[in-house]
Amino acid sequence: MKKLKLVQQIVNEGVVAVLRGETPDEVVEMAEQAIEGGIKVIEVTMTVPFALQAIEKLAKKYSSTTQDASKYAIIGVGTVLDPETARAAILSGSEFVVGPCLNPETVTLCNRYRIPVMPGVMTIQEIQKALELGVDIVKLFPGNLYSPAMIKNIKGPLPQANIMPTGGVSLSNLGEWIKAGAVAVGIGSDLTTEAVKNGDYSLVAKKAAQYIEAYREAKK
Repeated sequence: MKKLKLVQQIVNEGVVAVLRGETPDEVVEMAEQAIEGGIKVIEVTMTVPFALQAIEKLAKKYSSTTQDASKYAIIGVGTVLDPETARAAILSGSEFVVGPCLNPETVTLCNRYRIPVMPGVMTIQEIQKALELGVDIVKLFPGNLYSPAMIKNIKGPLPQANIMPTGGVSLSNLGEWIKAGAVAVGIGSDLTTEAVKNGDYSLVAKKAAQYIEAYREAKK
């Protein structure tokens, strides 16, 4: 049941922070600020040096089962290319796995451990294959290659597909994606660029709050 609950929590939260940085400590700081701003689903990408250290630290601090709202967050891993990386991240505390593309072996590994997996897809064929492998949510990536109307086009032949666009989602178009039928959205560099440029990570919390407000407005 844990996997089903996690998938539902991710959908309920609706916004996933996709975090990249130069060090584990930098990513942990970004994550803490994003959570402070209201984004409760955190994806630490494996492009971060020693990313597993960041995942382990965040997983210990935040728990998706806690009753304390201030300590609640779902910590996951992104940019996973193979099942070996997925398992290492799961053992470090990752509660979900995201990949840039569809890797059947990674999906099989995650299903074995009952961990939500969200592979990147670009075509109807890839989405159908993901569904056949037991994927609950597919990541439409890179999202900036498409318009929100793409979701309607996908759901014509595949109405059962749950789609999360990532890449190119911004405050100005988040509402369009949600209203088009996206079950969630992934937010990347737009969340952190200003904070990194100014050396002020509190700006991540402010931007996160704006994204949460935009998501809630779109869901009304």
